[in-house]
Amino acid sequence: MAGSRLELIAPEGPVLLVGARASDDLSGFDPASAVVVQGLRPDHDSLKARGFRVLPLLSDLAEGDAANSAVVFLPRARALARARIAAAAAVLPPGAALWIDGQKTDGIDAALKEMRGLADVDEVHSRAHGKIFRVTVPSGDWLPEDWVARDIDLGGFVTRPGLFSADGVDPASAMLAAHLPERMPTRVVDLGAGWGWLSAQVLARPGVEALHLVEADAEALACARRNITDPRAAFHWADATTFRLPEPVNGVVMNPPFHDGRAADPHLGARFIRAAAGLLTGAGRLWMVANRHLPYEAALNEHFAGVTEIGGDTRFKIISASGARRTAAPATRTRRR
Repeated sequence: MAGSRLELIAPEGPVLLVGARASDDLSGFDPASAVVVQGLRPDHDSLKARGFRVLPLLSDLAEGDAANSAVVFLPRARALARARIAAAAAVLPPGAALWIDGQKTDGIDAALKEMRGLADVDEVHSRAHGKIFRVTVPSGDWLPEDWVARDIDLGGFVTRPGLFSADGVDPASAMLAAHLPERMPTRVVDLGAGWGWLSAQVLARPGVEALHLVEADAEALACARRNITDPRAAFHWADATTFRLPEPVNGVVMNPPFHDGRAADPHLGARFIRAAAGLLTGAGRLWMVANRHLPYEAALNEHFAGVTEIGGDTRFKIISASGARRTAAPATRTRRR
């Protein structure tokens, strides 16, 4: 069986590992001379437990930190991939090695073609349905200006490249907002709050005294903090599937993701449903939206006494559930939208 592509390279330390996930084989890197940049909370915590210094955002890198090389782990979203490359290159000195690693399904071949038109590329290795290659960082401004990540203005809301629904309001969230009651419960949790649009709709309704935004993606939560300045809002960088509060709430809203990285994970929504039940009082209520084809009914009936579809269309279904059966929090698992 082919090993990791990472074992084929030997970056000079100290090295930045931008976007590395808990599932990546980092055994060839010394935690004492490597800094990981990973904003997904479960991956962040797992890598930290393995002894790595882990930063949620590359902007968290201290002024005194120096890197002689970097490895960028390519995400599927093209805008985010370019932003990661540009951010990593910006903190490396001219002549440094910038390694780019990715699967074919994540666009590594397109990235290789682009980089060959911009800088010297060598050490191209193919393995395990992907590639890794080395770019020698040129001096001066060598990357296109639009590769640098900038705010996306959605008319009162700010997002960033690569976030879920970065270019506009997600239609499923919009449909869920339209089916929320006119008056909301006093204490509400938005599980998987993203950059905060749905939370803003909840806060716009009467009745809410406290709203907890729970989001695993550090950059999405940073946008949510900028988008929502209401003092009733509290922000939690946390894994939504294991999140708990000291006291139960009487309302949960959510548009749960159903992908774990690259792969569809139909069990992810079920873990969100379990978490929602664990947060609610017995009289509390869940409002959620899901793609029509996702089989969440079994999980809903397991964790709630009453489950009703209150709206939807051929793409989405809006579900209201009550009578939560509270259970212990499950073990943390890595996932993203």
